[in-house]
Amino acid sequence: MKTSDFYYDLPEDRIAQTPVEPRDHSRMMVVHRAENQIEHRHFYDLPEYLRPGDALVVNETRVIPARLLGERESGGASEILLLKARGPKRWEALVRPGKKLRPGASVRFGDGRLIAHILDSTPAGGRIVDFECEGTLEAALDELGEMPLPPYIHEKLQDPDRYQTVYARLDGSAAAPTAGLHFTPKLLDAVRQMGVDVIPVLLHVGLGTFRPVKVEDISEHEMHSEYYEVTEQAARRVNFARQRGGRIFAVGTTSVRTLESASTEDRVLHAQSGWTNIFITPGYRFKMVDGLITNFHLPESTLVMLVSAFYTREGTLAAYKTAVEERYRFFSFGDAMLLL
Repeated sequence: MKTSDFYYDLPEDRIAQTPVEPRDHSRMMVVHRAENQIEHRHFYDLPEYLRPGDALVVNETRVIPARLLGERESGGASEILLLKARGPKRWEALVRPGKKLRPGASVRFGDGRLIAHILDSTPAGGRIVDFECEGTLEAALDELGEMPLPPYIHEKLQDPDRYQTVYARLDGSAAAPTAGLHFTPKLLDAVRQMGVDVIPVLLHVGLGTFRPVKVEDISEHEMHSEYYEVTEQAARRVNFARQRGGRIFAVGTTSVRTLESASTEDRVLHAQSGWTNIFITPGYRFKMVDGLITNFHLPESTLVMLVSAFYTREGTLAAYKTAVEERYRFFSFGDAMLLL
């Protein structure tokens, strides 16, 4: 299939710049895949589509303040965006300006309280960076880093926690698993009380998930690897839900990629951890996921391709066209889609 097969027209004014308050008051497009029917609801209506015995799988990764603004030894402004941990104080990162930040260069942050030393270049055009600071790098990032909002969000985020899910627990992501941003503690409690198991897994979101597809033949696109983890307890709970007839709902494409990476063809989820570069496109046979909660994604992106694999390409693009016409809000702070 071609990348252009997943294009849709998106006016810029449909891109959400600020989050909805309360979180669960965002709109929700409900897509009944078998009937090719659409309903327009709100996210707080989600329990109406769940049943006792179902499982809701969430990604408990936490976004780190991964954007650092500093200056080079020459005094020029520089930016480093952390992508993937390679050690306690070593990261793979994107840098700007790239021509000035070659191996051997250094960048200072906070009057030298944190110093980045550029060690090497990566095949994808990034850098391997060693950090020098007193204490832990995490503490330095909390003091000096900024939340790495996507470039299409131009409004300043007043509350950094609004770019975290309410169940975020484990630091490591360069971007939020945005489908989970719609949940409130109250809504999660309501879901649990009706007999739905809310099960955490982990995938640290890197920017590779959002990297533009630059080849026309999608089979030639290579996904960057991201770290994921399914615990023994999570695997046991998911498998138990499936064995007793419950449906497995993935909250976000990151949860889909985690579940499908750790599942076998006999539809069993295994406890494991590692790196996944799974690229889900139409024709993929899902082993574990029965329902999907997601946001609306960029045209021609790997995420639109994943949703198209779960539904159909034609149905997905038709739903997106309807979302544009019905003035849904798109992307990180946008509205939700529930695919049943």
